Amino acid sequence: MTDFAALLRPDKGEPAHDIHLVAQGDIETWLKDRPERERVAAGAQNFDGKTNDLAILPGDAAENWSVAVSTDSADEPSLWSLAKAGQSLPEGTYRLANKEPGAAALGWLLAHNQMGGYRQSPDPAKQRVLLTPQAASIDRLVREAEATALVRNLVNTPPEDMGPPHLEAAAREVAKLFDAEIRVTTGDELAQAYPMIHAVGRAATREFAPRLIELEWGDPSHPRVAIVGKGVCFDSGGLDIKSAAGMLLMKKDMGGAAHALALARLVMGAKMPVRLHLLIPAVENAISSNSFRPGDVLKTRKGLFVEVGNTDAEGRLILGDALTRACEDEPALMIDFATLTGAARVALGPDLPAMFTDDDTVADELVAAGTSVEDPLWRLPLWDGYDEYLKSDIADLSNNSSVPMAGASTAALFLRRFVEKSVPWVHFDTYAWRLSAKPGRPKGGEALGLRASWTMLQSRFGG
Repeated sequence: MTDFAALLRPDKGEPAHDIHLVAQGDIETWLKDRPERERVAAGAQNFDGKTNDLAILPGDAAENWSVAVSTDSADEPSLWSLAKAGQSLPEGTYRLANKEPGAAALGWLLAHNQMGGYRQSPDPAKQRVLLTPQAASIDRLVREAEATALVRNLVNTPPEDMGPPHLEAAAREVAKLFDAEIRVTTGDELAQAYPMIHAVGRAATREFAPRLIELEWGDPSHPRVAIVGKGVCFDSGGLDIKSAAGMLLMKKDMGGAAHALALARLVMGAKMPVRLHLLIPAVENAISSNSFRPGDVLKTRKGLFVEVGNTDAEGRLILGDALTRACEDEPALMIDFATLTGAARVALGPDLPAMFTDDDTVADELVAAGTSVEDPLWRLPLWDGYDEYLKSDIADLSNNSSVPMAGASTAALFLRRFVEKSVPWVHFDTYAWRLSAKPGRPKGGEALGLRASWTMLQSRFGG
């Protein structure tokens, strides 16, 4: 992982190139007050106010050049105000002229995130250091960058290198960092205790066998927080096989698990006064002679029986068993992340995670938190009237809705059947992917809803 701590340092007055943030509508006025050499240079570089545009401005000596960056607001730098500069300027040391970078420092850090590992001659990492007078915020910003990069890197990893055992290894690495307890349930024990997780993953090869990964950390006397993440490491669709196009991005179907692990890392890194319980059901939805079938009826950890209407609606099955387990310890709050439905993307597009909860207070806190940290969410309904769409003729419920509408809501309603009414619960149906690159946000795996959840947890529990 990128060494983010080396890229953001306290400003102790050492030599650095100034970065001037200039509001898009004020560029002409701003340049009038600059030396002629800077006006000429800006014109030669077509610095005319496009978003995230930048220009190198010569100084009175060769080494004294500075940078102008156009932005929506020069007074309040946004998260991504410095992202293009962070990924395209020459190596060196920089400071924001006459301003504190604030959240823009996180965008600067994330612009440096490089996964690497799959090119014969990878591009060398460049060291662009940003100085900040906000020394007390550096550790927090670095932790947030590391968590976001963890999501991106896990999701981007090819499925051959990111099966259930690799996801377990990633969880063990995080557990080791914070001296957390970890246990993994597999084999016959998994089949008995978590039958839906076992059924979905049983067709995979032995080395990619299904498992439930659990991590616990913190003082047992503190409020218990459960974080659950869907870990379908590759989703073929099972016997209801996906099309080639539908399968192409299915390495990202463990994006929920990546979010859950990253959020757990943030909780532990901040020493939040909670008893953390992380649960990741990790499977590959493969095809073989022992695949689970449409029409099968699965017993669940909760005791309910679920008819399989579609083997490609497998994420809700593994989450059902994991949510049941989390509720057994009566958490003060439970959050799950899942790349669960295409319907959520049809409704909200790729950038907005769908958020579901019956708790209006939790919903309001999350929406406000997302707005405050530029990690927006959108609440969709857990509409009781749609419960009937999950009826089965022979079992307690079906995993597949009987109507081709409200798919994100019916999936969330399925999950709600495994959540105790006494447990405050929120479900994120997130895309975990960016379709096209933007400054600081490369095409590929992406953390969507992570920082909003983290901000809300800090507000609720401190740390």
